[in-house]
Amino acid sequence: MKKMEKYLVIGDPIGHSRSPAMQNAAFQALGMGTPYGARHVTPGELPEFFEYARKNLLGVNLTVPHKLQAAELADSLTLRAEMCGSVNTLIISNGHITGDSTDGIGLQRALEYSFGEPLYGKRILFCGAGGAARATALHLAGAGCSGIFFINRTVSKAEELLELCRKHFPETEGAVSEPQDEKLCTELLEKCDYLVQATSMGLKSSDPLPLSEKYFHPGMKLRIFDTIYHPTAIQELAERLSLAWANGKEMLIRQGAESFRLWTGIEPDLDIMRKGFENG
Repeated sequence: MKKMEKYLVIGDPIGHSRSPAMQNAAFQALGMGTPYGARHVTPGELPEFFEYARKNLLGVNLTVPHKLQAAELADSLTLRAEMCGSVNTLIISNGHITGDSTDGIGLQRALEYSFGEPLYGKRILFCGAGGAARATALHLAGAGCSGIFFINRTVSKAEELLELCRKHFPETEGAVSEPQDEKLCTELLEKCDYLVQATSMGLKSSDPLPLSEKYFHPGMKLRIFDTIYHPTAIQELAERLSLAWANGKEMLIRQGAESFRLWTGIEPDLDIMRKGFENG
């Protein structure tokens, strides 16, 4: 690792990450050099990495599969990280590691930017109830979305997440379905304003749709947001049916910009970060 690196993104795997190019573009624009790098860290290596970070770094972004374990290893958590039990950002000061989660605000701002309207009062349907949904669903409930719904293979896992949303935000409307329940899935897809594709389906180019194509048709009011930022089957389907959609590029940029602000106290230039992402 280069000595000048004071910020890192870690994950397993990590080679695909565009965060270094994106974050370094923001740092360079402020005359702060290129202090942001990437490092492959396995789950077993995470405790040792925390000790390294405590002594040598100022900030860290964490991606799959570290977000839940990091919440247990941090010295303290912000309220939003504590609520969702997920951490994607470490802020390090005088050897103290604070865990935070910027995924929720990243998704909110990405949805509002991509589709041009505020989320207040909207119904959000998550496909998936794993780490990405856990890190963002509570934030959207707290941001004034009227309903948080889930379609997930393991219904009990989605029900647990919905109950967590309702615990903190009791007025939140919600329901859970498994992908094979044609009647309920159709009902949820018709009543919700946004579908957030939050599974890993699409990380491989050969991955199929996360939901059956029969649930989708031209003219739906549903807007589709895929948290994955390269082409996937659901993005191609939305394009073919002329449905409004966006990929995860803007979410990555917005959560990264929030991390940058937490580390430096400076609001980064989003257009510069977008250019960095494209060059990554």
